[in-house]
Amino acid sequence: MFAKWGSLAYRRRWVVLIATVVLAVAGGVWGLGVFDKLSQGGYDAPDSESARANKVAEQAFGRTGGDVVVVYDTVDPAQLRKIDAQLSGLPSDAVLTVQDPYPSPEAGKSLVAITLRGSDSNTHVKQYEQIKDQLHVDGISEVVGGFIPTQKAINDMSSSDLATAEAVSLPIVLLLLIVIFGGLVAASLPVLVGGLAIMGSLGVLHAISLGAEVNSFAVNVASLLGLGMAIDYGLFIVGRFREEMAAGRTPEQAVKRTVMSAGRTVVFSATLLVIALSGLLLFPHGFLKSLSYGGMSAVAIAMVVSLTLLPALLGVLGHRVDKLAMPWRKKGEPSERGWRKLAGVVMKRPVLFALPIIAVLVALGAPFLGVKFGQVTEKVLPEGNAVRVAAESINNDFPGLASGSIKIVITGDPAPADVQAFAARVGAVPGVGEAVLAAEPKNGVWLVNAGLDVDQLSDEAKQAMKDVRALDGPGDEVLVGGNTAVVSDSLDAVRAELPWMVLMLVGATFLLMFLAFGSILLPIKAVVVSALSLSATFGVLVLVFQEGYGADLLGVTPGPLESGIVVLMAAMVFGLSTDYEVFLMSRMVEARGRGASTEEAVATGLAKTGRVITAAALLLIVVTGAFAFSQIAMMRFVGVGMILALALDATVVRMILVPAVLKLLGNAAWWAPGPLKRIQERMAIHEEAPPVEDERVPARV
Repeated sequence: MFAKWGSLAYRRRWVVLIATVVLAVAGGVWGLGVFDKLSQGGYDAPDSESARANKVAEQAFGRTGGDVVVVYDTVDPAQLRKIDAQLSGLPSDAVLTVQDPYPSPEAGKSLVAITLRGSDSNTHVKQYEQIKDQLHVDGISEVVGGFIPTQKAINDMSSSDLATAEAVSLPIVLLLLIVIFGGLVAASLPVLVGGLAIMGSLGVLHAISLGAEVNSFAVNVASLLGLGMAIDYGLFIVGRFREEMAAGRTPEQAVKRTVMSAGRTVVFSATLLVIALSGLLLFPHGFLKSLSYGGMSAVAIAMVVSLTLLPALLGVLGHRVDKLAMPWRKKGEPSERGWRKLAGVVMKRPVLFALPIIAVLVALGAPFLGVKFGQVTEKVLPEGNAVRVAAESINNDFPGLASGSIKIVITGDPAPADVQAFAARVGAVPGVGEAVLAAEPKNGVWLVNAGLDVDQLSDEAKQAMKDVRALDGPGDEVLVGGNTAVVSDSLDAVRAELPWMVLMLVGATFLLMFLAFGSILLPIKAVVVSALSLSATFGVLVLVFQEGYGADLLGVTPGPLESGIVVLMAAMVFGLSTDYEVFLMSRMVEARGRGASTEEAVATGLAKTGRVITAAALLLIVVTGAFAFSQIAMMRFVGVGMILALALDATVVRMILVPAVLKLLGNAAWWAPGPLKRIQERMAIHEEAPPVEDERVPARV
């Protein structure tokens, strides 16, 4: 299949080239419309008890609470009347309710909560844009916060950070590619693929947004992975093509053999990464599904462009791929001697290398056992940001409002006395303050608010919420909601689906690697080694972002980790770990298939891919590491995590630990039971390139 495609891509190179560019650019132009459809929500579990409580309460009482919260620096009655008069003129098509100013005499400030009329976060953001300039009252200073301004600030900053990251990383990537390839023409090809991959993924996201919620962070993920993986795939394909050309083959032969080898490996690698990212679809959260859409579309488009544009363009360029070469390139291909020597040193004393590395990885991963999960709050914004300042003012100056509450919805038209008795029992729960009726009952539905005496996201608050749910209540049904319940339910939903995601990742990795390599132990080794690398990365991230070691250097506020971002990182890091494993093992298995011993196969695989894998990791570190300087703590978490994971995995793990483990396994590394081996031979997803001697290699002129 790959041989046929390689030949077709060469013969129809101009058609393939023009069609790929036109489709990608057209998709990108149309995809710009996705920015008007991006959601700011999706962090909650939609079928949870807290979500049902909110839905029932909203149907009975309408939307309550403040989407926008304004803190004015005054408690003067005359000025409060002035504020009230101005806010009463807010447009009714955008604003549902405006609560009377709530003063805090001790702080000298007053708070106003505004509920917007729309039914979704997109509409709320547009309505907030409509009224935000009317919130200022002459002669009175104010800060604006609340859920909608917070989400808008996060979205605006993430969009700005994305543009900055791409503007900074692309020139650096191009310079590194020039150093790696030794020529401007060859270096520009992976960058071209990356740009088209991003454009194509925007088109896919726009199409998805027409029928599903797409969170704004999906664009960040698509840009990060689209550019990063396209450069990785381009590096492997262009490198293999130049290797074939250096062997004296014609451009047609080189394109065909490149697609058969590197092209097949790219497809296999991209498939594993797409499967890893598809695991996010198992979770009910719209946020995680959105990240999955962005990641899968970017990786798939990067793969398609790499297998269409690159073979066609390489066929057009031929020997001219080495045009505009740098002085060091004219001295010939870099020597593989150093990588062979490294493999030899490691395999002479495999235990001496393997045991300390495994011990260090386990030690680095230990802090992850104490991980704590939270939600996206204003703390992801930088200190001094106006929205964060507003939230801090609410927490400090209006503690009665900021401490959070448990919202209890009771259906079935219970007797008032029963509701009062139940509220008394709720108020007696440890950690819960007074429970009071929040509104007059409507349509048989009662609403009770119970204040919390502890921080709303603390373990004590979560336990108090669970104790309230355990109480026998009046009426037909008692639903417990509120912010504490929303966060707790969201984490429970993640925990419930996480084992299935892990099972899917492990199962898919094992099956595909077995079909590709025909071994039982190689897939097991790949999963175990990737798990060690992943746990070490998360252990360090817990130390920094949760425990605060080095947090000041990164400018982040330590706190619980956002569960959705952790799950995304797990999928990406595991997928990229197996990605490099595939590139490394494919050349080892190729050498083994030609009769090489285990030691020779390992040395050959490392010599052929060591430089390329470390170069690919370096380039991806530049692309993803640019997010380490993001203003948003979540994206900084992703950037730092990717730097750690890639640096660790592409060097210590793949270049030292894997050769050591393969040496210890010996010939057993390539073994599979006879029946499974026969199944693999019938279903194998690989195809061998024709032996060198089967092709007539013309003299190069």
